[in-house]
Amino acid sequence: MLRYTKIAIAGVVLAATGIATYAATRMENDAASLPATKISLSQAVAAAEQQTNGRATRAELEHTKSGIVFDVEVVSGAKVFDVRVDADKGTVISSAEDKADHENDDDHDKKD
Repeated sequence: MLRYTKIAIAGVVLAATGIATYAATRMENDAASLPATKISLSQAVAAAEQQTNGRATRAELEHTKSGIVFDVEVVSGAKVFDVRVDADKGTVISSAEDKADHENDDDHDKKD
């Protein structure tokens, strides 16, 4: 029984070490990437808000295969949009309504 306990503890320690190593190599600090962008976060937000005629609620820097982009979430009326802005040119790459952020209104109207 003691042998299995030691094996289990060793497995947990190895798994935790592997996870920590993976996280350290895969995690990047987005603030370190800001100097690599040609536009500021506020410029990206302004472009996204202008595109959707709404108000930004969240913005973050993302690394994609094609380069660095700002991902901005904008609320316009009752709709939520995910807007991607090129971090070098400041142009809107894509703008799509985010269906995942909408909850079913019927659920809120029902009483238990």
